[in-house]
Amino acid sequence: MVEEGAEEVHSGMYSVANLVTVLRLLLVPFFFALLIRDSERARHSAFALYVLAASTDWIDGQIARRTHTVTRVGKVIDPLVDRLLLASGVIGLYIIGELPVWIPAVLVLRDVYLLYGSYVLERHRIVLPVTYVGKVTTAVLLTGFSSLIAGWPVISGTVAGLWLVYAGAVLSLVTAVKYTFSARSALNEANARLRSV
Repeated sequence: MVEEGAEEVHSGMYSVANLVTVLRLLLVPFFFALLIRDSERARHSAFALYVLAASTDWIDGQIARRTHTVTRVGKVIDPLVDRLLLASGVIGLYIIGELPVWIPAVLVLRDVYLLYGSYVLERHRIVLPVTYVGKVTTAVLLTGFSSLIAGWPVISGTVAGLWLVYAGAVLSLVTAVKYTFSARSALNEANARLRSV
């Protein structure tokens, strides 16, 4: 029986939610190829693909929870695909000159750090849940990137998405710190259990 508010996690890998996640993954290279062409028509198409891919992140989560088909595979690949979607957006926008170099540097290095942390935790069979701050960070960055790709809305001569990306970069550092403390606590608990056996 699942506690109220808890997610029942299944060991299987085949589910509608996971299929949606895989489809989101397949959209990433098509989006990136269109964005770096940097033509008006290509950017419109890239914007449409990016918004579609970003919206499926919410959709697959809702499907998994409402149909009680949250899987261990889904809990691992969903955030990984999110990272790839964010990385393709930030690197593509840097290539076409829409972002300063420190933004992709911060976001990519932060994601490498989190992926390494996930690898270390996986060796101890620990999967940390996605935090609320992490979800907000992803939403802010996806919205900011979408705005920059579209080039709209423009406020005082600057695309509003740029300010959202700056806010998302700060939030991403906050989530990295929060993740570090949570991971350290989970590892300490796992080691304590091993010592008590």
